[in-house]
Amino acid sequence: MLQRVLPAPLSDVAVTAEVLDVAFVVPLSGPAGMFGPSCEACGQLAVDELNAEHGVLGREVRLRAVDGGQAPEVVAAEVDSLISMGSVQAVTGWHISAVREAVAPKTVDRVPYVYTPLYEGGERTPGVFLTGETPSRQVLPAMRWMAAELGVRSWFIVGDDYVWPRASARAVRRHAADCGAEIRDEVFVTLGTEDFGPSLRRVERSRAQGVLMFLVGSDAVRFNRDFRKKGLDEVCVRLSPLMDENILLGTGAISTRDLYAAAGYFETLATADSLDFGLRYSRRFGANAPMLNSLGESCYEGVTLLSRLAEQAGRLELPRMCGAADSLAYDGPRGSVRMQSNHLIQRIYLARADGLEFDVLAALTAGA
Repeated sequence: MLQRVLPAPLSDVAVTAEVLDVAFVVPLSGPAGMFGPSCEACGQLAVDELNAEHGVLGREVRLRAVDGGQAPEVVAAEVDSLISMGSVQAVTGWHISAVREAVAPKTVDRVPYVYTPLYEGGERTPGVFLTGETPSRQVLPAMRWMAAELGVRSWFIVGDDYVWPRASARAVRRHAADCGAEIRDEVFVTLGTEDFGPSLRRVERSRAQGVLMFLVGSDAVRFNRDFRKKGLDEVCVRLSPLMDENILLGTGAISTRDLYAAAGYFETLATADSLDFGLRYSRRFGANAPMLNSLGESCYEGVTLLSRLAEQAGRLELPRMCGAADSLAYDGPRGSVRMQSNHLIQRIYLARADGLEFDVLAALTAGA
């Protein structure tokens, strides 16, 4: 097993002016806890590579773990305390939107906050920078592709009951006709749901050709297993913007038939930048490394973006970093990316599950 990759707890390490301490908010518990190890490893890889050069503006970078799987108000209070004590000078990491909504107000006019997951869009809090995919560039183009290439034009939405699934579903409903599709029905379940029987009966009654999944972690695993047991994989495709290799492994190869995903990065993405990233990751962590996936890679992207913004601004000061954001562009595991309105603009890919791996089928075009 891979040992913990984060440094010692804050109380064990002195804070100095030569060090940039970053609150690293990733799920170590709860339904999204399965993503924690890969998030930690990818974040640490970014730190190792930065510190092997000159750090950030000459300062060594250190990550301070915060369990993003806790209740949003608990996470926000912990981050607020770290900022107030001067123990961290920035925040980044992968965590659900409900946590972001609680954390973001605590960072305003204080420290930069780089939020790495795909999300519902619309975040405009000053000093928040976003690396993740949004529905207009991820879900809607995937639906257009599936209508044109597979003839899938009717959908059922299933999601966890919090801000990302509900807001993303609203975006899909608004633009479904533009994608050549209709939404037959939708259902939202409590995070940590064990029984998807009632939801699957509604899927059956809807006679939709596809199910659009806005489920997190272990919830997606259970849904996929129950979906196959019900025999729905024989008549209905699935599409998820939050489907990684960890979920495929938990789901099991037998339950991944006609399961599609859209993301800015897949471990099987055969580009020079992606392959090079995978090689560096395997060299750093070895054969027993946590499974490399889009969610973990986003944490590498978050640390990288924080460093690029600081270097572009010349200082780790929010006004200067905000001013530098829209002129920032760089190459990374996702290829060539650039900032626009504090969001990372990137290429999005559609992939189909092939057992426990993804077969990348196409690059998607927003607005097509």
